Amino acid sequence: MSGAKVVSDAHEAAQELAERVGRAKRVVFFGGAGVSTASGIPDFRSEDGLYHQKFKYPPEEMLSHEFYLTHTEEFFDFYRTRMIALGAKPNQAHYKLAELEREGKLTAVVTQNIDGLHQAAGSKRVYELHGSVHRNVCQRCGHVYSAEWIMGTTGVPHCEECGGRIKPDVVLYGESLDEKTLIGAAEAIQSCDMLIVGGTSLVVYPAAGLVQYFQGDDLVIVNKQPTPQDGAANLVCACDIAKAFDF
Repeated sequence: MSGAKVVSDAHEAAQELAERVGRAKRVVFFGGAGVSTASGIPDFRSEDGLYHQKFKYPPEEMLSHEFYLTHTEEFFDFYRTRMIALGAKPNQAHYKLAELEREGKLTAVVTQNIDGLHQAAGSKRVYELHGSVHRNVCQRCGHVYSAEWIMGTTGVPHCEECGGRIKPDVVLYGESLDEKTLIGAAEAIQSCDMLIVGGTSLVVYPAAGLVQYFQGDDLVIVNKQPTPQDGAANLVCACDIAKAFDF
């Protein structure tokens, strides 16, 4: 174990983060589901998460490429009701990160989330490792449809331009991450001097492996539960992420 400083009080965490960000020149934020749960979007693995709820099929099966192909209507029923959260609003963490980017302090957000809340808060350079519900692409002609459009459809949505089948631009189980996005995220992490990892258990690969690219001075982890990287961190904030970014 390193001599990581562990803070569980959110107010103290916010003060500590503010000081460290103030000293840093190039900050990157790498985030997961915990950033979205603070906006009321359920995650997968926690006690109240989707993996602990009862469905006709396991959620990881319903979110697979195979299920999309073979049970398309049931896939879209699940996608509409469980994966799209149009009522969710950005929280303090999203807004603070956008503010730090405007100030020239934050160089990128790398996210495992598909809800688009970082962009809604004003972040411009966002690497969406698992895609976004806000892009739904016709598999025949490439026309892109919004999440709002998908919510206005029933059954299997088809393209208004050519009648082709629509597929969400999200990475399903059995699919590879977008190589260009992955490379951009890795380069951003490699070139920053401070990496803040927030709201992720760091157990989902290949995304979790991106932390290995960090070569800077200050690794901060903000997550309620312990992560496998805590021992390598300089600061661990075991508290609510939205409150930790209230500075």
